Amino acid sequence: MDRSESARSRSRESGAPGAIRVRSAVPTFLAADVAATARWYVERLGFCVAGHVPEREPYVYASLQRDEAEIMLLSLADYRKPDSTSLRPSGIWDAYFRTQGVASLYAAVRGEALVRMPLRKQSYGDWEFEVRDPNGYVLTFGGDAHLPDGAAFSSARE
Repeated sequence: MDRSESARSRSRESGAPGAIRVRSAVPTFLAADVAATARWYVERLGFCVAGHVPEREPYVYASLQRDEAEIMLLSLADYRKPDSTSLRPSGIWDAYFRTQGVASLYAAVRGEALVRMPLRKQSYGDWEFEVRDPNGYVLTFGGDAHLPDGAAFSSARE
């Protein structure tokens, strides 16, 4: 049995009691100032702070959540994320968020400097937009492939 067959076999067994099931992956971003970065995510993108360590600033860790999505922040003094955009001109991002209501989220941030790519329909059907956080991480929010071409833009204008 090769590796892919073994993986498919384990996947089929995931419904069995006691079976291993990977539920999610959480992007973990380095930040020179975890507390300031957490506030940015709360104020700009509607995340909430689910926890942080220690009790008072400066934090060395924070967990941010919005609905089922989560981001973890880890402190690294004087950290500056390198910009690797030129290495892949067709696009690069650090996290992709599958989003219901992507046009409404875009409407909340539209026109702000954080928007790196405006809302647009991709060739594979999803509506997507990109933002850059204060540390240089690029986040793509995408979804709502079922919406017709003009519908997302009319939602984003409301």
